[in-house]
Amino acid sequence: MKVAVLGSGNGGCAVAFEWSKAGHDVYMFDFEQFKKNINAINDVGGICSEGDLEGFQKLVYAGHDIGKVIPESDIIFVVGPAYSTEPFGKVCKPYVQNGQMYIVCPSSCAGSLVFKNALGLNLEDESVIVAETSTLPYAVRIIGDARIAVYNRLKGAYYVAALPSKYNDKVYDVVVKVYSEIEIAKNILQTTLQNANPIIHPSVSLLNAALIERTNGNFLFYEEGVTKAVGRVIKSMDDERIEIGNKLGITIIPDPVLGIKQGYMADDTYDIGYSKAPGFKGIMAQSQLDHRYINEDAGYGLVFFTDLAKQIGVKTPSMDTVIEMASIVMDRDYKEEKARTMEGLGLSKYNLDELNEIL
Repeated sequence: MKVAVLGSGNGGCAVAFEWSKAGHDVYMFDFEQFKKNINAINDVGGICSEGDLEGFQKLVYAGHDIGKVIPESDIIFVVGPAYSTEPFGKVCKPYVQNGQMYIVCPSSCAGSLVFKNALGLNLEDESVIVAETSTLPYAVRIIGDARIAVYNRLKGAYYVAALPSKYNDKVYDVVVKVYSEIEIAKNILQTTLQNANPIIHPSVSLLNAALIERTNGNFLFYEEGVTKAVGRVIKSMDDERIEIGNKLGITIIPDPVLGIKQGYMADDTYDIGYSKAPGFKGIMAQSQLDHRYINEDAGYGLVFFTDLAKQIGVKTPSMDTVIEMASIVMDRDYKEEKARTMEGLGLSKYNLDELNEIL
């Protein structure tokens, strides 16, 4: 197959590496502002990896010409933070062909719907399939020019869902050939809610704000940043996330339990589970507070979680408090910015039963 990967960051490089390793022709696109990564890949003709994925894999193309990447592609992976989903969709719009399959990896809160809207397609349009995963299948970092380290290739407990969900099996049949551990979610609300980054990252960042500013992130984010008190905040928000799922008829696995299933964690508690997690060992904190751990995970993730919860009648006092604290610390109003809301996604007009039906 011709496989397109949109995004040349950590996740994009890992996806491109593994699908090339599986024998597919991989084409990578990114915007010109990220030319450093693209140029490095072109210099060597592909990507080197160490860790759970090892070796060198060629890419057919890496560049800034979307017209060389999207046409005739069978499957297109959209790999980036929440704020990249819409721009990727808009740049793809002129080149979309009937029958293509687009997968937002990871969802980052209903990313498939954001992407479909950016393509100019309504929810009911079935000319292409748009899907999303609950998380990246990797813990991965770029460690050099065209070189990545995969610290953990997930052992299981990650999910995929199509929009609408009647295409779940069709998407699964394609991706399972490379991601053999992936599971089918009920719908995109499950893939969205099963991503715990909005629960973890803002909590740890805000409760270590002074340390981040004082040391420019020179400490271990999980090993030193998560204590019993921090763990209690994470658990309180995780309980609310699980309750949102319960109201929707979706089982959301507590994050430490999920972490064990995925191979990150060895203990199902909210403090030691993170601070002693084999898969989080050695991960440094961000160098500044102005970072995706707050801007994306609070500004998009928690804002969306709380907006969804409000619409279906679930109270989220802990999430609301963390959003408010993040807004104060960052001197901006994340709720007022409305980066990801039910109204913005066109879902505010549906009641609880209708949401499950249309998705």
